Amino acid sequence: MYALAVNGSPRKGGNTELLLREVLKELQGTGWTTELVQVGGTAIRGCIACQKCFENKDNECAFKKDKFNDVFAKMLKADAIILGSPTYFAAVSADLKALIERAGYVAYANDHAFSGKIGAAVVAVRRGGATHVYDTINHMFQMSRMIIPGSTYWNMGFGLGMGEVVQDEEGLANMRHLGKCIDWLGRAITPHIGDYPRS
Repeated sequence: MYALAVNGSPRKGGNTELLLREVLKELQGTGWTTELVQVGGTAIRGCIACQKCFENKDNECAFKKDKFNDVFAKMLKADAIILGSPTYFAAVSADLKALIERAGYVAYANDHAFSGKIGAAVVAVRRGGATHVYDTINHMFQMSRMIIPGSTYWNMGFGLGMGEVVQDEEGLANMRHLGKCIDWLGRAITPHIGDYPRS
């Protein structure tokens, strides 16, 4: 099975990435193929509602001048998609929001292409606002007919400076448990993914 983690933070090696890597490490230990891709800081643009994806139905966005289609192709292959974001003014980063807008819409236009996939949100936060970030990511998963695993708490880690999140042992433990839950859910649903209702 293949898990894709998407880093919505522009800070490579920052707290969001560290949390995502903690989840992926758990999955790697159980035999999953994993990959982390960088979206934060790549100037990915938001959806312009041109609706070409509904006309073309080719699993791509008509705008091809950024990295969206490369990331979306990986999302289509993934059994589990883990979207990570820092908390910016109680919201997701602009680049991750752009990915959510376009990925959700293109998947919808292509026969609900994310149906039955596992989706998990991971949030880095200094102090407050993380629950809204968590909800924003999960709303796209829910509208895309995806399955969201639970864990020991909302999937967030606390820290401000680069790497400070490693001091949040409860947050790191939550990420490890999230990895375990994704693995368990993946093994439970894999034989039935083709049976997921699309209409």
